[in-house]
Formats: sequence, C-alpha cells, structure tokens
Amino acid sequence: MSITFVPAPAVPPRDGSVDHAIQAIVTGASVDETCTTDLAVGPWDFDTRPGYGPGSSMGDVIPTGAPRQGELPVEYREADEAELDERIRAAKQTLGDRVVVLGHFYQREEVVRHADYVGDSFQLATAAKGRPDAEAIVFCGVHFMAETADLLSGPDQAVILPNLAAGCSMADMADIDQVEECWEQLEDVLGDLDATDDDGRVPVIPVTYMNSSAAIKGFVGRHGGIVCTSSNAQTVLEWAFERGRRVLFFPDQHLGRNTAKAMGVPLEQMPMWNPRKPLGGSSAEILEGSRVILWHGFCSVHRRFTVGQIEQARAQHPGVRVIVHPECPMEVVDAADEAGSTDYIRRAIDAATEPTTFAIGTEINLVKRLAAQHPQHEIFCLDPVVCPCSTMYRIHPGYLAWVLEELVAGRTPNRISVTSDVADPARVSLERMLAAKPPVVAGAR
Repeated sequence: MSITFVPAPAVPPRDGSVDHAIQAIVTGASVDETCTTDLAVGPWDFDTRPGYGPGSSMGDVIPTGAPRQGELPVEYREADEAELDERIRAAKQTLGDRVVVLGHFYQREEVVRHADYVGDSFQLATAAKGRPDAEAIVFCGVHFMAETADLLSGPDQAVILPNLAAGCSMADMADIDQVEECWEQLEDVLGDLDATDDDGRVPVIPVTYMNSSAAIKGFVGRHGGIVCTSSNAQTVLEWAFERGRRVLFFPDQHLGRNTAKAMGVPLEQMPMWNPRKPLGGSSAEILEGSRVILWHGFCSVHRRFTVGQIEQARAQHPGVRVIVHPECPMEVVDAADEAGSTDYIRRAIDAATEPTTFAIGTEINLVKRLAAQHPQHEIFCLDPVVCPCSTMYRIHPGYLAWVLEELVAGRTPNRISVTSDVADPARVSLERMLAAKPPVVAGAR
C-alpha cells in the first residue's frame, strides 16, 4: 500500500507595510483604527506647513524656523508604489558604491527595503563611518540622525536627508538656548561647575541622549559630558557618576528615569527640569540633593503605551512576553517583562527558539516588520491604534527616488552639514561615548 504525503498548506506571507495597513483602514478593507486618516496621503501635502505632520501629538509644538521641505516634483508625487520601487532600484544600480542608503528601524517598509544598512540612529551613523568611499550618504531617518552621520562621516561625503521636514519633537524639546540657560542657573545654585571636590568630581556632568541636535551634543562636549544611546545608557551614567556628583540628563526624561532607577537612584533624587520655570520648577535645596536632573522631554510615540494596554495583552494572551522601549513611562517599563532598545527587541525575538506571543511597546513600523519576518511567532503592538512616528513617516519612497535620481544627474539636494564650531565639540562627546563600552552581555533593564 502506497502512502501519499500531502504537503501542509503554505502560510501566506505577512504584510509588514504600515502604509498598506493604513490604506486598508481608510478604504474600509480593515476594521483596525488609525490615529488619523491623513497618514494615508503623501507627506508632501503637509511638508510646506509648520508642524510635525499627521499623527503627531497636539502638544508637540515645532520650533520657529524648523526646516521645511520644498515642493516635490509632480512625477514623484503621482507615481505609484511599483514605479517608485523600480526607479529607486535603477538609480541605486547606476550610482553603485558612490552612494549608501541608511534606513532606521522606524522607517516605512517601502523605504527600508532599499536600505544598505538598517538599524538605530547610532548603528546607522557608525555604518556610514564604515563606508568612507561613498560620495553620498542618504539617511532615511530624521534630522538629528543625519547631523550625527555628518559628524562621523568624512569631510568630502555628502549626507542627505530625503525630506527636510523630517524632524524629531523629542530632540526639539531641548534647544541650545534653553540648555545654556539651565547651565547658568545650575551654576548659581551649585557654584563653579568646573570645580572638582576631594574625589575629583565636578558638581554636574551633562549627558545627552543620541536623540538630540548637534548643537546639544556640542554643548555636552564643551562641558565635559557625553552622549548615550538607549542600549548603553547605564554604562554612560556610570561613567558620568565617576566624574560628577550628579547628572543633567536630556532630552528624554523617561530613559533617564528608567535607567537611573534600575541603578538604584531614588526617585526623590531625580527632580524634573522644566525649562519654562525658574530653577526648572525645583528649589535650590532639591537640586543640591539631586543625583539625576531630568529634562522635561519625551517621545510622543512611546508615551502612547500604557499599563492598561499591558493588562489587556496579558488578559487576551496568557503567557505573552511583553517587551517595551525604555523611552516608555516608568510605570509601563515596570509592568513589562523586559525593556530594551530597538536592537534589544529585535535580538530578543531573533533568539526565541519556540513559538512565542510577543506584545511590543515601540514604533509600529518595526513591530509589523518583525511580525512579517517571524511568522512562527505572534507579534503585535501594545497600542492597537495604528499610529507611526509622524516624522519618520515623512520619508516617503517618492522622496528617496527623487534624491537618488538627483544624485544620478550630478546634483546634491537636501545636504545636511554641521558647522565646525559645533561639530568639533560634538565629536568629542561622541568619542567619549564610543570609549565607554557596555558589557558584552547587556541586561534588559
């Protein structure tokens, strides 16, 4: 008797495109919810207006003078996904090694598929540094990331941001004038900020998150400080505590609080600095007794996640593994199973050998991409509302096709350059970060 083996039906590939999900919601093909249907149209409809774009928080007020993008030629605005995809591929093939395309984890799938490197802001900046022969670095991310790439790339390399309107509300929450004013007020309270005590420590060390402008990184470099990422924040804080009695941490309060709390710093020793209030809204006594002074900044994407969402995920999916980004509020991080950087989240899912249900608290483009890449797992975003990072989403394939074809034609649009007076001290703060290496095996919290 012969036995016929019938192959199991193929599992249809999952669509990792947030844009497709939003289009399906708008057309009624999906019952999911999005934070705004304006996300379904091209970003060029909003680029000439002040603001962070569709999906941004109403509380995020863009600074006066923030860069805006000029009008994108109509041929790119009217081209469909397939045509833009083909034009991007053809331009990249023509340019060859003359250009390197970098794609942040939070970029839309239609852009990331064309990236030579995909990663977080620092991984991509260092990737650019590793391609010294490339004439142009096209950074598919936001403004501060392109600035960092310019700081770390060669002087003859052009760093290009496909859409100049792609900024970052968190980075804008600490501008250089506010930080300089804060430093002067701290000096009035703490005395000479360059003076060392018997242990050789100064009164305060400034630490800035990578998600900050080049001007802020330059300030930190001039004042003995250092840059951190979400993956090495604890190592950087340890470095800073060896050199200062306290830390001024900006612009993200949540990363600073979550990291310092995990290191044993009491919450009462972490006052908030609101730049709109005298002494940041604290008293001289509180500042003198502080260990970490937290800037009043945050990521609007990660502030959307709540303890209630975690409770709902656990109720609907018993045994779910909840991982959130450390930019989430403290109570969300405490309620999760793990907290870690975007790269930590990616590696945690890669390392899972058994089918697992993951509830992830970070930007939806990365979550949907991970779900598509790992069909053996059930992976979903804690926030059921489809709402991508408003500024990351402004890098559309139309803009990528445009800048690449401009390069083919011998023109260099949207170049991001940091002046030497800012770049030199900013590089110092970045080099300090590079020298402060975290342990080979980093913990989740």
